[in-house]
Amino acid sequence: MSEKDDLYDQATDLYAEQRFDAAIELFDRALKLDPDYADALHGLVMCYQAKGDLDTAIEMTRRYIERQPGDILAFTNLSMFYQRKGMIKEAEAAAAEARRLDWKRQLKEGRK
Repeated sequence: MSEKDDLYDQATDLYAEQRFDAAIELFDRALKLDPDYADALHGLVMCYQAKGDLDTAIEMTRRYIERQPGDILAFTNLSMFYQRKGMIKEAEAAAAEARRLDWKRQLKEGRK
């Protein structure tokens, strides 16, 4: 197992134990090893969400989407974060984009 995967696994365990600050530290370390490690980024934003820091979760997710505009989970998370903040219009737009990307994926898979 690679170091980044080991850090991710440890961070996930810490998240499950609700030790969010410790999990954030390990997710950050994994992302320093691989800035495109999507699972670590999703774990990191979920920690911020769990801590109630929705603004950071939203900002990190939006920055990630700029780099990875086809990530369905990122748009799904963004919709959830917006809903929790009462930003319904934004939540609906993010959810619609997640659905559009999923339909696109399904069409592509159906052609194989």
